[in-house]
Amino acid sequence: MAKTLYYGGPILTMKAENDYVESLVEEGGKIIYTGSLEGARKLCGDGAEETDLQGKTLMPSFIDPHGHISMVAQFTSLADLSECTDFDGIVETLKAYQAEKQIGPDGIIMGFGYDHNFLKEQRHPDKSVLDRVSEEIPIYVLHTSSHMGAGNSAMLKLAGISSSTPDPEGARFGRVAGTMEPDGYAEEMGAIGQMLMAAAPRLKMDVDAQIVSAQETYLKNGITTCQDGAAGAGDIKNFARAASQGNLVIDVVSYPVMDDNTGDLLKEYADYDKTYRNHFKIGGLKIVLDGSPQGKTAWLSSPYEGEKDYRGYPAKTDEEVFKYAKEAIARDEQLLAHCNGDAASEQFLDFYEKALSESDNPHKNQLRPVMIHCQTVRDDQLDRMAELSMIPSIFVAHTYYWGDIHLKNLGRVRGSRISPARSAFDRGLKVNFHQDPLVVQPKMLHTVWCAVNRITRNGVEIGPEQRVSVYEALQAVTVNGAYAYFEEDRKGTLEEGKLADMVILSDNPMAVDPGKICDICVLETIKEGVVRYTKQQADSNGQI
Repeated sequence: MAKTLYYGGPILTMKAENDYVESLVEEGGKIIYTGSLEGARKLCGDGAEETDLQGKTLMPSFIDPHGHISMVAQFTSLADLSECTDFDGIVETLKAYQAEKQIGPDGIIMGFGYDHNFLKEQRHPDKSVLDRVSEEIPIYVLHTSSHMGAGNSAMLKLAGISSSTPDPEGARFGRVAGTMEPDGYAEEMGAIGQMLMAAAPRLKMDVDAQIVSAQETYLKNGITTCQDGAAGAGDIKNFARAASQGNLVIDVVSYPVMDDNTGDLLKEYADYDKTYRNHFKIGGLKIVLDGSPQGKTAWLSSPYEGEKDYRGYPAKTDEEVFKYAKEAIARDEQLLAHCNGDAASEQFLDFYEKALSESDNPHKNQLRPVMIHCQTVRDDQLDRMAELSMIPSIFVAHTYYWGDIHLKNLGRVRGSRISPARSAFDRGLKVNFHQDPLVVQPKMLHTVWCAVNRITRNGVEIGPEQRVSVYEALQAVTVNGAYAYFEEDRKGTLEEGKLADMVILSDNPMAVDPGKICDICVLETIKEGVVRYTKQQADSNGQI
C-alpha cells in the first residue's frame, strides 16, 4: 500500500496541549508514524507520496457528538426560511418555492428554519399567515429548533387536527383565542409528529441522493464522524441501505429514539449494534425530556423571567424515564437524554441513578450516559454527573445564536450561565460540543470560537467566567467526541495506530487571535487516508 507523508506545517496531535510533530505518515487508512521528518523519510524511502502543508495546519478531523444527519439529508430539499425576517418574507419564500417545484393540491409545501425570535412580529406564523400562500395545498413550516412549527388550514385538515383533538402528553396545539379551534401552531414532538406523519406520504425525496449530499455538508466542515440522534426506524433503514450500497464515506452513529418497539428494532439491526459496517453503527439509545429554552419549552426548576408560574414542561413522565433508563442499562446500551432545562436534567439524573442502583448488570458503570444540550444544568447537577461518569454534550453555540434571547427569557444570572462549559471542565468531565444540525450548521470552528469567546449576536459578553481555553474547546470537538462514541482508541488524536481521520486548516487555531478562530477555513478533510473534501475543488464547482 502507498504511504503518504505530511510535513511542512504545524501538525497538532491533540495528545496534549501544544503537542506538535514535524511529520506524519499514513498508510492503508491508518497513521503509521509521527515524529521527525528525517525519521519519516527513512521509514518511507522513495515509496511515499509527499504532501507539503505549506504552513497550513494538520490536526485530527472533527467529531460531531450530537446531531441529526437524517434531518440534514431530508431537509435540504425544503424551502429555506432561515433568512426570513417577517411573515411577508415567509409567505414570499413559500410562494416562490411552490412555483419552482410546481407543487399542486396533491403535493405539500414544506419549509424549515424560521425563528420567531428574529421575526418582526415576534411570534410564530399560524394558519392565517400560511393560508396566504395557499388554502388548497397543505403547508407545514418547522422552526429552526425543530421543537415547534405551524401548518395552514389544509395541513390541519390533512392531519385530522380539529377542535376535538386533545393536546398530546408533553406537547400542545395552538388554539384560536377563547376557543378550541386549532390555529395551526404545534409545539413539541407529540404535536409536530402528527403533522409530519400526515405530510410524509406526499413528500417526494431521493433519500439516497440526499444522504450523499448531507455527507458533503459535514465534510466541508472538517467532520468525519457524525450522529443521527433520535433516529426512527425509517432513518436506520435508510442508512443501513446506504452502508450496504457503499454510499457512506464518513462514519454515522445512530441513536434510535426509545419507544415500545426498541427491542424489535435493535434485534432487526443487531449486526450494527456498536459495530461499524461500511461506516454505519448503532451507538445506543436516546430519549427526549423537554423542549428548547429559546422557544420557552425547556423544563426549568424556576419560572421563566417575567412569568409568574410558567417553567416549561416535561416531555416524559418520571415513570417513563425510569423505565427507559432501566431498559437501556439492562441492554448494555449507552443512553442519551435531551435535557435543556435544569428540571429535565434533574429528572434524568434522579432516574438514571435509581435505575443504576437497581441494576445487576456487571457493566452498568461503563455505559457512559450522555446529557445532551445541558443549557441550564446547575453546579450541583454537574457534581452528580461526575459521580456517574456522565458525559455533558453542550450546545455551546447557544451563546451566540440565542444568547440575547436567553438573557431576556432567563434573566441576567441564569442567562449568563447558559452552556456552562467552564464549570463542566473544572469537574474533570469529558465535555464535548455539538451544533445539533440541522438546528445550526455543523461549523465546528465556529463552535470553538463560541466556547472561547462567548459573544452574542448583538456583541454582548455572556458569562465570560464560563469561557474555556482553545485547547479545551478543540478537545471537545475531537478526542472527547471520540470518547463519547467509545472510540478514543482509534480517533480524536494523531497517534500511530489510529485512523488517519484528519483535517487541514488555513490557520492554527492554537496560534491565531481567539477572536479570529471562526475565520479559519477547512482546506481539506481526510477520512482514513482518503481526501474526501478540498476547498479548492469545492470553490471551482461553485459550492459554498
